[in-house]
Amino acid sequence: MIVWVNGAFGAGKTTTARELTELIPNSTLFDPEDIGAALTQLLPPKHLAEVGDFQDLPIWRRLVIDTAAAMLAELGGTLVVPMTLLRQEYRDEIFGGLAARRIAVRHVLLAPAETILRERIAGRELPPDLPDGEMRVRQWSYDHIEPYRAALASWLAADAHLVDTSALTPYETAVQVAEAVRSGTLPVCDIVQTPEPTAETLAAGVLLFDEQDRVLLVDPTYKAGWEFPGGVVEPGEAPARGGMREVAEETGIRLEEVPRLLVVDWERPVPPGFGGLRLLFDGGRLDPAAARALQLPGPELRDWRFVTEQEAAEMLPPVRYERLRWALRARERGAALYLEAGVPVG
Repeated sequence: MIVWVNGAFGAGKTTTARELTELIPNSTLFDPEDIGAALTQLLPPKHLAEVGDFQDLPIWRRLVIDTAAAMLAELGGTLVVPMTLLRQEYRDEIFGGLAARRIAVRHVLLAPAETILRERIAGRELPPDLPDGEMRVRQWSYDHIEPYRAALASWLAADAHLVDTSALTPYETAVQVAEAVRSGTLPVCDIVQTPEPTAETLAAGVLLFDEQDRVLLVDPTYKAGWEFPGGVVEPGEAPARGGMREVAEETGIRLEEVPRLLVVDWERPVPPGFGGLRLLFDGGRLDPAAARALQLPGPELRDWRFVTEQEAAEMLPPVRYERLRWALRARERGAALYLEAGVPVG
């Protein structure tokens, strides 16, 4: 199990987390800041300069997931993780990756009043030898109050177990969190569990269109980036039926007819992925009532959008866009295509 202690910079996450490890039996502190510090030594300075925050590095998010899973496999018990997460897509990616490893995450938010938060930032003790100076570190904390306020007003308050720490010491806060864990009032975060593949996979996507012939793209909670409705075909399941099942689970739309095959694309293995076959089917045009019936928000999708081919080019990774592009050409011509890494063959 993981107890993820979230909150704005200066909310007291690390001190509270240290107290928690004394109160929760067989618990260990894991600070993802250490992953960020290691990456400053491992990655070229030019690459690091391209991002404003190490959380924007996909390698950081992946290493947080892998390191937490490895620590739990090594030590067992509970990991206490003090880390600010203010972007919902990053929260979904990390918690989803942990859920895929069958690791339960309990998400707690330390939420002092903003006036108290600002006082704590102003009075925070900092090492005297900081390379960029004390003023820069304090300003960093102040600059992140607005993103924290925006996240709190949109998704963060609905997702996490809030603890108002305005009048609490870190120890008193930790006592409240430990009791919530013990009593079960701090629930497991509701993130879809999609098992990590251990070999090549067969996945089926279904293209759905609106009256303007725009194609439906979805933003899954369990992985980064836009995608087509669909997912991995289960053992013994017909691919087209798997695509229909995934569409129903993700969007609430139940297709009455088996969709027509548009492309078969072989995705080469690129570590840590295993690759495999990716099929796209034509689910047809939705009538306006069906389009309005798309169910969101939900545990699987963060967002959905009908887009033109040009808009899809800006939203999808290159290989995924090529798969869509050739699927649209196959739809126009009425003949399925075979692709390898998004390129027609034969």
